[in-house]
Amino acid sequence: MSGLDLSLQFGEFAGAAKHRALIKRAKVARWMEAALARPGEIAVRIVGEEEGRSLNRQYRGKDYATNVLTFDYTREPVVSADLVLCGPVVEREAKEQGKDLEAHYAHLLVHGTLHAQGYDHETNERDALEMEALEVLLLGALGFANPY
Repeated sequence: MSGLDLSLQFGEFAGAAKHRALIKRAKVARWMEAALARPGEIAVRIVGEEEGRSLNRQYRGKDYATNVLTFDYTREPVVSADLVLCGPVVEREAKEQGKDLEAHYAHLLVHGTLHAQGYDHETNERDALEMEALEVLLLGALGFANPY
């Protein structure tokens, strides 16, 4: 486990109070630190669909709100990144997949933290399987079930 300098922010959106009550800084730090191989300076922002869609369109050219966006700036000697999670999308996915909302947030924060360190599931199947296996291992160590 490495040190994490964490900034946790919440945008304004319908239902934001529920997310703010559930997603506490200490939990987020514990989940992300489990996935960090070196010290990190990471800002996490939980946003609504409008902000999530705007960022996904601007930076990925995709006109919809996605569950998590990772903006990685440096990987060494310190992992520096911003993670943006779209609260309404995360909540909708959790319901559709029959998952606990907290568990889904934990998964996406571990997932985003791995992306910030260079893990990628979109380049090839081998990398995707490696990242998925690591997520399952890390989440299991945190007390969460296999998210896949």
